[in-house]
Order: sequence, then C-alpha cells, then structure tokens
Amino acid sequence: MKQHRTWTGVVEMGHGAGGRDMADLIEGMFVTEFANDALTGEEDQAILAVPAGRLAVSTDGFVVSPLFFPGGDIGALAVNGTVNDVAMGGAAPFALSASFILEEGLALADLHRITCSMAEAARAAGVRIVTGDTKVVERGKGDGVFISTTGFGMVREGVSLSARNVRPGDAVLVSGTMGDHGVAIMASRAGFDFETDILSDCAALNGLTGAILDAAPNTRAMRDPTRGGLAAVLNEIARVSRVGITIREDDLPVRPGVAGACEILGLDPLYVANEGKLVAFVPQEEADAALAAMRAHPLGLEATMLGTVTEDPDCFVEMETAFGGRRMVDWIAGEQLPRIC
Repeated sequence: MKQHRTWTGVVEMGHGAGGRDMADLIEGMFVTEFANDALTGEEDQAILAVPAGRLAVSTDGFVVSPLFFPGGDIGALAVNGTVNDVAMGGAAPFALSASFILEEGLALADLHRITCSMAEAARAAGVRIVTGDTKVVERGKGDGVFISTTGFGMVREGVSLSARNVRPGDAVLVSGTMGDHGVAIMASRAGFDFETDILSDCAALNGLTGAILDAAPNTRAMRDPTRGGLAAVLNEIARVSRVGITIREDDLPVRPGVAGACEILGLDPLYVANEGKLVAFVPQEEADAALAAMRAHPLGLEATMLGTVTEDPDCFVEMETAFGGRRMVDWIAGEQLPRIC
C-alpha cells in the first residue's frame, strides 16, 4: 500500500518560482501520486504510443466553490468532467494533462488531498495523468486552486456521435436522477442542513457510454448535462439538429431530497448541473436495448426513457406536465448557480 507523505504548511510564491521548492512540490506531490511511465521522466511533454484511428480531445477548466463538497472535490471533478466530455464522443479516454493555478496560502495538506482524489479518480476511470503544469498567484487572486485538464481518447470504430445526427422519432434516455451535483454544491456553500444527505453524482461515465454503444451501436448522440442542466442539453440538440423534443414530467427522475431542496431554494431540477449523468439520443428500434444496458450498469440503475424527438421547425423543447398540460423548457436566463464546476 502506498505510503503518503504528510504535508504541512501552505503554498508560497516560491512553489511557482522554478527553484527547489517548486521541484519538491512537483516531485513529492504530483509525480508521486500520479506516477506512471509517461510522467516519471519529468519532461516538458509526454510522448505516448497512440493506436491508429480517430483521436478525441477535450479541454476544461474547474473553478468550483467550495473545493470540497459532499460526494466529491475539485480534484475528482477535474478528472471525471474531462473524461466524460471525451466519452460523450464515443471515445475510450486513456490520458489526461493537468494544469494547476495555486493561490499563495493554500494549505499543502488540502492540495495533497485534491491530488490524491485526482489520482484515485484517474485509476477508477482507467486513464493516466501524463503531463501538467503548476503556477502560483498572489494571495487573494486565485481562490485556493483552479485546475484545467485536457483529455485524450480513441473513438470507437464505426461510431460517429453528433448533435447533428438526431432525428424525429428518436428516444431520449437519461441515465439517472437530475440535479444532484448542483444542489450538493449549493447546500454545502450555503451551509444548509437538509433532512437527507444530498451528494454530488461526480463520476466517470466512460464505462456506461461503452455499454450503451455495445447495446445500441446506432446511437445518435450523447451529452452530459453539466452547466445549464438537462434543459441546456435538450435545447442545444434541438437547435443543432433542427428538431423538437418532448419530455414527460412523470418520467423525470429527481431524488425526493433534491426536489425538496430545489423547492426551498427556488431552483428547477431541469436547469441544475449534474456531473455523473448522461443523456442519450437513440433510434427507437434500439431504445429498449440501450435502456436495459444502462440499467445493468452501476451508474445507470435509475435510467429512464424520458421523451421523444419530434418534427418541429421552431425547435421547441416541451414537457408534458403531471397535470396533463404542456410547458416550454427554454434556455436558462442568466446563471442559476455559478461556480459549480
């Protein structure tokens, strides 16, 4: 079992100055925790053997506040968020780069906790963190730590997922409950104590996307509903593919605790961020197989068929309400909850 060094003190400007302190931080923390053959050479780049085929690449920045929240932290989020962006293209992620902007005064113990969380998330997702960078900014200018990650993955042969592929008649599937991450962040940030524990759903989805593609090889598109929530994904797909989408309120999965918190906080679960859920657009003839595959995976146990793609030149997204009416599901105006990823 790996023996972890005990870190004391705080980040200082010298940790970004290129001298002994910086070398000790990089070697003692990042190289030690992320250890792999591509990283341990400590070159200015990682040289990777890549199989022939199509390469998917995605870059994301993470500025979540607070850094630690129920169900996760900024480290796990930085790994899983980028793994998921690559996986939504039908790719199998295999490597990440990571860039850290550290604020002077950040406790080194907290940075080590974040680093260990990243390493654990990378192992769980089956990816390596192969290169990176560290910078330090003055106290008061960085909010602890900002992390940027870039992910690389190989696209499965014969798969071409795109928002432009979605067609009228396709089924809209969601892998589980909506709003868990955003509400967990809000509850932690505001210090709310709800009767039930609300945890972020932060998780890597590449195993689930692979299961869906095995069962439904003609899947049109997949998206993870992060900022803007499910509503943003549905409106994006409708706009790009020039279709309409109708979903059913009775089939929208929301945990009772999240629904209650949203009611108290004045939030709509349709617009609240998720970090471990996906939306799949699948031809109707493959929908049952895709749904069964999702429910057989640990991250898709609560998957449901939420709605249908329709012909609509206005590209409207509508929801059939529990009372038998219909309401528009429009883009969010402004920001319900900033700094959630």
